Amino acid sequence: MRSDLSAAAELSPAPRRSGRLALPRADRREVAAIFVGGALGTLARAALAEAFPHSATSWPWPTFAVNIVAAFMLGYFVTRLQERLPLSSYRRPLLGTGLCGGLSTFSTMQVEIVKMLDAHAWGLAAGYAAASIAAGYAAIQLATALVRRVRLRVG
Repeated sequence: MRSDLSAAAELSPAPRRSGRLALPRADRREVAAIFVGGALGTLARAALAEAFPHSATSWPWPTFAVNIVAAFMLGYFVTRLQERLPLSSYRRPLLGTGLCGGLSTFSTMQVEIVKMLDAHAWGLAAGYAAASIAAGYAAIQLATALVRRVRLRVG
């Protein structure tokens, strides 16, 4: 385990050599954890999008669902890992940055909204944008509340 101070020290710039600032060194295991989590999340999202195609004038359920699930998972993982479990170097990069980052897709949501607007489905586009943002925040709040509600067992 590492402390927050050692994590901050890893991110601090390396000493200057010949007047130039050297970039900090990346923890290869942390990068690998992000990569593995991101690959799993992206594959799951892509599989759902392929399995459930939709037209530009219909609600994009696969994207909506994965974004809300990813928001819930992110709220759960961040709260649980930060407040309930011992500090770990690789759980947050694997689950938070990697898995949830790969599963969620703001860019696809934007493309779908543009397609809705191009198809003159303005109400659908506005509703989809508003519902995605509201449901995402609600999912984070719910997950955080659920983690904090669980009682810790003492020895």
